[in-house]
Amino acid sequence: MDFVADGLAHGRRFRCLNVVDDYTRECLAIEVDTSLPGLRVTHVLDRLAMMRGLPRSITVDNGPEFAGRALDAWAYQAGVKLSFIRPGKPVENAYIESFNGKFRDECLNEHWFLSLRQARSLIEAWRIEYNTERPHSSLGYLAPEQFANGYRQEEFFNTGL
Repeated sequence: MDFVADGLAHGRRFRCLNVVDDYTRECLAIEVDTSLPGLRVTHVLDRLAMMRGLPRSITVDNGPEFAGRALDAWAYQAGVKLSFIRPGKPVENAYIESFNGKFRDECLNEHWFLSLRQARSLIEAWRIEYNTERPHSSLGYLAPEQFANGYRQEEFFNTGL
């Protein structure tokens, strides 16, 4: 999980909370708003938990939204370990950093956002395309959603459910 900042055409800044599954490379969510405090981060995670369940661990940097009480309390209650990277060592969260670079190059730098509503719409469309159409060499040239569906199906058969 990490943040990326950008701006609207008239200069107002906004932030994007990017949540990526390190294993499947799926972008699970991109939350877009002018302010994304720790409590808002927990709401995004609650929404994802209802859709997919919770991971054992979430890797984050030491930003105030991640190191604050709201996320700490949420993680404790949910039984999720927060794994903080060392300050100044973004390589310790390489998957999200790689994703952020692609997101900036292929989405944020390609659009002139006129409104927050437009930014949300175009960013969500890019997220869906990223998950469904973009092959990844690390996934055997499958799109993240294809890889994840195969993994979930394999897990289903291996557990005998």
